[in-house]
Parts: sequence; structure tokens; C-alpha cells
Amino acid sequence: MRDPPACRPAVACQGVVPIQATDLMATFSKLQGQYLAFIDAYTKVNGRPPAEADMQRYFEVTPPVVHQMVVNLHRLGLVSRSEGAARSLRVVIPQEDIPRLELRE
Repeated sequence: MRDPPACRPAVACQGVVPIQATDLMATFSKLQGQYLAFIDAYTKVNGRPPAEADMQRYFEVTPPVVHQMVVNLHRLGLVSRSEGAARSLRVVIPQEDIPRLELRE
């Protein structure tokens, strides 16, 4: 017997409601969305994914904060990465679900 599909967080799972691609916004926070947007934009501009140091400089945070964010994005299935491989981040959600990158001042 297969497991039922995931339910929308805002709906009690009386009848199981499959999550649609447009429901992905409910699965990540605004800050996580900004990291996804940065990874996507950086990759498009530079032709390779960002290093964690690039994200650290952009978001003005410490290395452990960036690393934890990458781990969480990977755990949520929003990015793929290869353990031990530099610059291996790839956003795996559809382009239309990636938020617009907000410029930092």
C-alpha cells in the first residue's frame, strides 16, 4: 500500500489533497525563498552555482548560518547538492515558484 500524497498545511487532511507546484510557496519561508532566488540568479549570471562564501557576503551572515540554510533547503527538497563537491547547489523547484530576489542595501 502506498503512502497518501502530502496534504496542504492549511487544510485538515479529511480527504487527502495532493500538493500542486503552486503550493510550494507554503513550504518555504521568505528568507529561504531569498536564498533560492540568490542561488538561481547567481548561477544564471556566473554560469556556476555560488559558493557558501558568496551567500555569506550577500546576506551578511556567518558561515554556519549559510551552511545551515543550505542543509535545510536540501532537506526540504528545494535544492540538490553533492556532498563534498564545491559549487554543486542546484535549485530543483520550477522557475515560476522561485521568488524574485530582493536587492539588499
